[in-house]
Amino acid sequence: MIQFFKELGKAFFVGSLIFLVLGLIQFATGNTIGTGTELLRRFLYNQFYSVTLYMANAYVIMYFLEKFKGALYSRKILWKAVLSNIVVTMATLFLIHFIISVIIKGNTIPDFIAAQNFDFYKVSLIISIVVLIIFYGFFYYKNTQEKRVKEQKIIAGAASAQFDALKNQLDPHFLFNSLNVLTSLIEENPEAATRFTTSLSKVYRYVLEQKNKQLVTIEEELKFAQLYISLLKMRFEESIVFTVPSKLSNPEAKVVPLSLQLLLENAVKHNQVTPSKKLHIAITEDNGNLLITNNYQPKQVVKESSGVGLKNIRQRYGLLTNRPVKIQQDSKKFRISIPLLTQQTMTISSQETYISEKKYARAKERVQKLKGFYGNLGMYLVFIPVFIWLNYKSGTGFPWAIFPIAGWGMGVLAHAAETFNYNPFFGKDWEKRKIKELMEEDD
Repeated sequence: MIQFFKELGKAFFVGSLIFLVLGLIQFATGNTIGTGTELLRRFLYNQFYSVTLYMANAYVIMYFLEKFKGALYSRKILWKAVLSNIVVTMATLFLIHFIISVIIKGNTIPDFIAAQNFDFYKVSLIISIVVLIIFYGFFYYKNTQEKRVKEQKIIAGAASAQFDALKNQLDPHFLFNSLNVLTSLIEENPEAATRFTTSLSKVYRYVLEQKNKQLVTIEEELKFAQLYISLLKMRFEESIVFTVPSKLSNPEAKVVPLSLQLLLENAVKHNQVTPSKKLHIAITEDNGNLLITNNYQPKQVVKESSGVGLKNIRQRYGLLTNRPVKIQQDSKKFRISIPLLTQQTMTISSQETYISEKKYARAKERVQKLKGFYGNLGMYLVFIPVFIWLNYKSGTGFPWAIFPIAGWGMGVLAHAAETFNYNPFFGKDWEKRKIKELMEEDD
C-alpha cells in the first residue's frame, strides 16, 4: 500500500513538472496562460493524463523488473519491455480520450471513433517515451550499481569460504604430523614422550586459539615458532639450531596463522637432522618479507610428500595479497620468503573488516535513502511557492494550486514512510515481528 501511494506521489510530481514546464514554455513564448478556471481545467486534464499513463507504465516496468531482473537489459527483453510500454501507452491514451469524450463530454461512441486522429496521441506519446527513457536509464544505472556490489560480495564471500576451508585443512595435518613425532619418541625415549605430550597440549591450544583468525601478528607467530621448536628439540636435542630476529621492524605486521610452523615442520621433515649434520634454521626480515632459511641436506630416503603444507600457505597468501610466496633453492641453502602483510598490501579484508564494510554499506544505503527523501522534500518546498505564484498570476481567486501541492505532498509522505520505516497500516516493526513469529513457529 505504501508503495502504491509512493508511486502515486511520483505520478503527481511528474505530472506537475510536465504541467509547469509546458506552462513556462507557453508563458515565455508570449501566449496567455488563461483564466483561473481554464488553468485549473488544463491542470486537471494534465494530471489525469500524467497519473494514468505513469501508473500504467509503472506497472509494466515493475512487471518486467520483477520477472527478468538483471536480464531485463539484454537487447531481446528490453525491446519487448519498450514495445509493451508503447502499446500500454497507446491503449491508455485511447481509454483516456474515450473517458473524456464519451463519459465527461457526452459524445456518442461512433462520433468518438470517427474523430480519432493520430495528432491527438502524438504529443502525449512523445512525452511518455521521453519519461520512459529516463525511467529505464535510471533503473539501468541502479541495476548496474547493485550488480557491481553483488559481484563484490560474492567474490568476498567465496574468498572467505575458501580461506576457512584452507584453515580447517591445517588442523588434521598438524595433529597427524605431531602424533607421528610422538610415536617415534615413545619408542626411543618414553620420558621425552611425556614432556612432548605436555608441550604438545600447549602448542595445540595455540592452534585452536588461531582457528577463527585469518591473520596474526608476526610477534605472536614467532613466539609460537619458538614454542614449536622447543617441541622438536625434545626429539632432536641439540641437532637443531634455531635463530630469530632480536627486534622486529614492525611487530604488528601480519602473517597467516601457523605458516611458520608448517615451514619449520617441512625443514625437519625433508632434511637430515643429526648431531654430525645439524639443521640450521634462521628467520630474518628482508624488505617487507619474512625469510626462512635452512641449510640443504636432504634425506637419502624420504617419504613422498603430499605437498599440503606449502600449497596451503601459497593458497592462503594468494587470497590475501598479490605479493607471492617465493622459494629459492641451491645445493647449500633452501629459502622461502613469505610477505609481511599490512592494510596497504592486502587485497581483501579480514573477517572483522568485512563485517565492518557490510555495516558501512548498510549505513551508506541508509544515507542514500535519506538524501533521496530530503531532495524530494526540498524540491517540494521549492515548488510550493512556484505553484502559488502561478495561481496568483492566473488572475483568479480560485486556489487551484492546492491540487498539485496536495498530490505531490502525498508522494512526499509515502516517501517519508518508506525512508523512516513507518507503516501506518501495520505499525513500524510489524514486518520484523511477523518474521520472528513465523521463524519461532517453524522451530
